[in-house]
Amino acid sequence: MTNWTDRLDAGQPVIKPSPRTVGDVIEGQTMLVPTARQVDDFIRSIQEGVKVDVRALRTALAIENGAEVSCPVYMGYHLRTVAEAANEALQRGMPLKDITPFWRVLDANTPTTKRLTFGADFVAEQRRREGLGD
Repeated sequence: MTNWTDRLDAGQPVIKPSPRTVGDVIEGQTMLVPTARQVDDFIRSIQEGVKVDVRALRTALAIENGAEVSCPVYMGYHLRTVAEAANEALQRGMPLKDITPFWRVLDANTPTTKRLTFGADFVAEQRRREGLGD
């Protein structure tokens, strides 16, 4: 199995019509299927002390890439990849200030956070440190 860090650079972005209506995505809208690296790069651009919810992240990435919406399913996959890769970097000794600040998007209640191998406590601690609340 590849590690999470290797998964960051897998795949290419795709823009295609949404195959069905799910949540805020309407069938036929131009939909970005982002890469984990695109998600990582966007999160790295969020300033310290600023939080962005997942829907706003999806919308911003779509607009940046000329699409109407971003795929919510792949966004969930990639948010986990970004968080797990950041944790791997931290475990290898990278300073906290140099890892992707995924806690600016994920909070303790985000479904993706519940699937992280290292749990939600780290996310909650970083959000408190930056004054982002729950």
